[in-house]
Amino acid sequence: MRGPGPQASVVLPAVPGLGGLYGRGVTASGRLALGRRLGRAPRTLPDVAYVVAGAQADPEHLTAYQHLLGESASDVLPAGFTHVLAFPVATAVMVRHDFPLPLLGMVHLANRVEQLRPILLGDRLDIRAWAQGLASHRSGTQIELVTEVRIAGAGDDVLGGELAWRGTSTYLAKGARLGGPAADGASEDTATDDGRREPFVPPVPTGRWRLASDAGRRYAAVSGDRNPIHLSKLSAKALGFPRAIAHGMYTASRALADVGAGRGDAFTWTVEFAKPVLLPGTVDVRVAPDGVGGFAYAGWNGRSGKPHLTGAVTPL
Repeated sequence: MRGPGPQASVVLPAVPGLGGLYGRGVTASGRLALGRRLGRAPRTLPDVAYVVAGAQADPEHLTAYQHLLGESASDVLPAGFTHVLAFPVATAVMVRHDFPLPLLGMVHLANRVEQLRPILLGDRLDIRAWAQGLASHRSGTQIELVTEVRIAGAGDDVLGGELAWRGTSTYLAKGARLGGPAADGASEDTATDDGRREPFVPPVPTGRWRLASDAGRRYAAVSGDRNPIHLSKLSAKALGFPRAIAHGMYTASRALADVGAGRGDAFTWTVEFAKPVLLPGTVDVRVAPDGVGGFAYAGWNGRSGKPHLTGAVTPL
């Protein structure tokens, strides 16, 4: 069962290493820049999905993630950790020669995860990822990366197992102009409110996160996501940011950890990112029941009142 997305698949021998992928991303960015000057850069998405069969979580990796994010010790994989496991497969799609946007400097706008059943340490996982939703954005071009994780079935039937997790990540390639349809009400984490949303009013906080200057490097160590915008002031400035910024999935995953066991075994987890969290930084946070059976969360700058992220966790 292939499900939605492209029907053509490329089967990878294993989950690729993000270090090598980012190296390819540097090369691809240069190639795209040259191709645009010559009018030869790709303008459409590759109609292919990447697949890895039988991937498994490493116990030490899981423990390091749980410690950093504040998740309880358990053999159940947190939904954010599953994102970490599957992210390199999606990244491999983004460094293909026919992918039209540069990987480096890409900004995370939003994320939606459907956790359909628990995934346990020791489960063999089939991962499938593809790109969709190429659209114009007021600051560039946005794209969706979709990843599905299934519990591996018996025998050699890749992707024939039960769907356990699906994630859709929306990214912005700042300054990249490809044309095409405009995104509907897209936000970005460097933009002010554009009038199409309710103004954010800071609620009563339930906590505060104090993020050190190395928060990006620490999350990179457990996620493998070493995008330069997260690692140091110098590398972030080269890509247009005044200082290193926290990973969006780090802040969203901390909020999910704060929800705790109340999320249940099956849930949807959504987040929209607004202003980036500059490192070091302090984030006021509210994580609380939403009154209809789920949880709402928000993180914002306590001085300016500007939001960093908002989201919800809704049991299925």
